[in-house]
Formats: sequence, structure tokens, C-alpha cells
Amino acid sequence: MYAVIVTGGKQYRVEVGTELEVELLDVEPGQAITIDKVLLVADGDESAIGRPLVPDAAVSAEVVRQTRGEKLISFKYRPKARSRVKKGHRQELTVLRITDVRLGSKSAAESVRKAEADAKSERQRLEEAAAKQAAADAALAAKLAKSAPAETKPKASTTKPKATAAKGETKTATKAAPKKPAVKASAAEATTTKKATPKASAPKTSRAKKDE
Repeated sequence: MYAVIVTGGKQYRVEVGTELEVELLDVEPGQAITIDKVLLVADGDESAIGRPLVPDAAVSAEVVRQTRGEKLISFKYRPKARSRVKKGHRQELTVLRITDVRLGSKSAAESVRKAEADAKSERQRLEEAAAKQAAADAALAAKLAKSAPAETKPKASTTKPKATAAKGETKTATKAAPKKPAVKASAAEATTTKKATPKASAPKTSRAKKDE
């Protein structure tokens, strides 16, 4: 809902919450004023156009502060007359904040407050739903964390005997490995000695017989 007002000989389009600078008004900061010169009021598809003013329409505003506009330079020059005039001007302004736009029984401030309340309730509902979901997720995570160690403990116990068995096998393999070559070596030595003794004795006897 917005309106078109007239103040200081100028027209302004305003709605609730609008801040605007108007020509200097004889008011104090913080004071509430009502502007009756309303040319148009529009609310969605409905609108009321004044001829020249809209009846039963008013705009409420709050005076924020008194200020001054930017400096404007006015320069006047007359050729061939040696006339040059330079002036500066800063307009005195009043800053207003629109608080309400009314047309008969309708009020823009009330509709804005109602929309804000609805949005706040919707936001609270969403926050509550998000909090419930977060609590459910936390409970599920806690359950999973408790069940995970119980599943991992048996696995660790089953792997330990395998490791010990492997270690035992390696130890026995390493212990038995050097014994086999020793047995083979001793057997080989015995056979070589047995074979060597008769060969060595046979030639000696034969040579002795020949000498005789």
C-alpha cells in the first residue's frame, strides 16, 4: 500500500518505512505529524485517485532530524557590462519517516505488522522443526558410535591367534631349516669315509704282494 503526497510544493511517492527529505517544516525531531494532502492511494489492484485530494486518506510520519542539502552555485554573467555575480545556497530540509498510510478503515501499518507476525511464526516453526531433526540426528549418531566398538572387538580377537600362529610357523620353519642340511652333511661324510677307506687299503696290499 502506497500513497502520493504533496508537501513544500513537491510530490512524493511514499509507503510504510520510507524516509524522505522534504522542504523545511516547523516541527521538532521526534514529533509525529499527519499529512492530509494525499493525491493517490493504491492497495494492490485497488486504487483511489483524488480530485484533487483523496477523501478519508492521511499519511502519518515521524520527524527524524533537521538537515541541509548540498551547496548549489548560482552564477550570473552579463557580457560587455563587466557584471559577474556568484552565489551559493544550501536548502534547509526536514527528514521524515513514514509510519502509516490510511484510507478509511484500512491501515498499511496494521497489515505490515500482521505480515511480520506471520513470518515470525513461520520462522519459529521452521526453527523448531530443524531443532527436532538435529536432535534425532544426534541420537542416531550416538547409537551408531556405541554399536561400532562392540563390532570391532571380536575382529581384533580373531586376528590375534592368526598372527601368533603365523609367528609360530615361521619360528618352527626357521628352527627346522638348519637341521636338514646338517643331517645330510653327516650322512654324506659317512658315505665318503666308508668309500674312501677300502680304496686306500686295496692299493697298499696289492703293492705289498707284488714286492714280495
